[in-house]
Amino acid sequence: MSIEPITGRYVTLQLGGRPHRIYFEEAGSGRPVLCLHTAGAHSAQWRHLMNDADVTGGHRLIAFDMPWHGKSLPPEGSETEEYLLTTEAYIETVLALIDALELEAPVLAGCSMGGRIALQLAALHPERFAGFIAIEASDFQPAWYDIDWFHRPDAHGGEMGAALVSANISPHAPAAERWNTLWMFMQSGPGVFRGDLSFYTQDDSLIGRLGQIDTARTPVHIIVGAYDLTCTPEDARRTAEAIPGATLAVMDELGHFPMSEHPEGFRPFFLEALDKMR
Repeated sequence: MSIEPITGRYVTLQLGGRPHRIYFEEAGSGRPVLCLHTAGAHSAQWRHLMNDADVTGGHRLIAFDMPWHGKSLPPEGSETEEYLLTTEAYIETVLALIDALELEAPVLAGCSMGGRIALQLAALHPERFAGFIAIEASDFQPAWYDIDWFHRPDAHGGEMGAALVSANISPHAPAAERWNTLWMFMQSGPGVFRGDLSFYTQDDSLIGRLGQIDTARTPVHIIVGAYDLTCTPEDARRTAEAIPGATLAVMDELGHFPMSEHPEGFRPFFLEALDKMR
């Protein structure tokens, strides 16, 4: 039997004028790296890297569940509300967590919607960070699917979400990790994946902000999987080219959830990204 080095705790943040109990995990010591999960999932996507001594030997990895996700319950009184994530609420959450944990200039590593918000923060609040690792991230992609399928009375939203994202996982991913990745989406609360995708597929405000990003001040490194149908290598390359000084890596055998679906394949790309933040 072995006990993993990951520890989990809760912190209460004031978001949108009311308290939210937020769950976060951390492992390692050194420079803080704040890790953001994808839409409809939770912080367990980062568990493999948080158990990797080569990663945590010089870095303090911190991953948290966004409100309504994983172990971060919806705020009190939300049972009559519709969950719809916005850029403003997402940014407020990330900055509030940094303040609460007293993180000084962390690296921000986000995947999918987390990568999108990482680029927003690179444009709007670069002074709060040491650098940005934007994984499966691009300026904008409108939905090629109907997001309302993920919150209907005649369909299981979690299973519908898993069906959608299954096409974005690389065929090279180990079978066990493919299933674990899909299971996280099946766990999603009613309407949560839809609410995340509302932000991801409708807010195109980042397009006009890419030119504001100063990579001489805070480096930006974009990583994308060749098997990603949602954020393709072409999407990521277009975005990187719009950010002067940004760097790009294409992972030939990975998909949209690299840290979860194929952690061994993603590991060297993440270590390279951390080196670029120095």
